[in-house]
Amino acid sequence: MAHMDYLKFLVEEIHSTTVATIGSDGHPQTRIIDMMYYDADGVYFLTAKGKAFYEQLMEQQYVAISATKDKRAVSLRGNVKNIGKKNLTLMFEKNPYMKEIYPGDTWEALEVFQLYEAQGEYFDISNPSKIVRDTILIGKGEKIQTGYFVGQKCIGCKLCYSVCPQKCIDVSGKPVVIDQNHCLHCGRCAEICPKQCIQKRG
Repeated sequence: MAHMDYLKFLVEEIHSTTVATIGSDGHPQTRIIDMMYYDADGVYFLTAKGKAFYEQLMEQQYVAISATKDKRAVSLRGNVKNIGKKNLTLMFEKNPYMKEIYPGDTWEALEVFQLYEAQGEYFDISNPSKIVRDTILIGKGEKIQTGYFVGQKCIGCKLCYSVCPQKCIDVSGKPVVIDQNHCLHCGRCAEICPKQCIQKRG
């Protein structure tokens, strides 16, 4: 799927997500927040100005988001900014249940936040024998490679393939190549490699 397909899946199909910030005690805090809108510039959600969540967003300007449905998951972590009332009317139109939660002019308590610079992952285990993993990138920034990668010291012994749960290692050449879109990141290949040339990144 393309980048926008992942955001559409997050907003329209999953919708309710777990969002993490850091509390005043220095520990992570999570709550369920609906992702209400998306476009090419990011993902949008809202909260009331009186909440501790609002204060944390204003202070930290960073969140981690995780959500799942039907064995497919999306996770994102990155920068957020307060954009005031921008897109608020549109978000109420697309999510009419909000009019019952905040009837009349009580919606004035709300402000919109945009996740505008983030990296994350789409992870699909709906077919357990062939999982799918892909990177999601919002906004500026270079994609950070994560996972296990085989170095030039590989001798082509194929031990890594023998212990790989997904059999997602191409052993036809040397060094062998791990298919990152189907890797579980379990690390068994790195553990068994006699040359210790499989490195974890990210």
